[in-house]
Amino acid sequence: MASWHPPSPVPDGQPHGACGFCVTDAGEIVLISTDNVLWDFPAGRPQAGEDWEETLHREMLEEACAVVRSARLIGFSCGRKWEAEVAGPVLVRSIWLAQVDLLEWDPQFEIRYRRLAPPTQAVGLVLPEFEPLWTRAFFEAGIVRTDPEQGQN
Repeated sequence: MASWHPPSPVPDGQPHGACGFCVTDAGEIVLISTDNVLWDFPAGRPQAGEDWEETLHREMLEEACAVVRSARLIGFSCGRKWEAEVAGPVLVRSIWLAQVDLLEWDPQFEIRYRRLAPPTQAVGLVLPEFEPLWTRAFFEAGIVRTDPEQGQN
C-alpha cells in the first residue's frame, strides 16, 4: 500500500519517478492504459541524472503525448515493492498537478491508449487499491474540494 506525504520535506527512500495529474484546458484529466481496460495516471521512472520535474516532463510526453506547460509538486507517495514476501526499499514517487497541451495521439512506448475524464470520474477509473491515495492527492491538488480525511467541503 502506498502512503501520502506532503511536498516538503522529501521522504526518505529511493527516488522512483514522477506521476502527473495532467489537466487539459477543458479541465479534463488524462488517463493512460496498456490494454484499454485498466487505466492509470501517466507516470514513470527517472533516467540517469533527471530530477523529479524533468522526469515528469519526459514521462508525460512519452506516455500521454502531453506537453507540460506548467507543473506544481503536490506531494509524494511512498511504498515498498514486495518480492517473495520480502519487502524491498522504500520507493518514493513525486506527484504533480500539470497543465498540459495534448499532441496528436501517437503512442511510441508501452502505453497504447489515452482517454480524457472529468475530474469527478478520474479517480474511480484507476485501480481501486490506489483510490485512497489518489483521492487525497486530488484534494491536495485542488481538483476536488472534499477533504478525504474530514469528509467535508
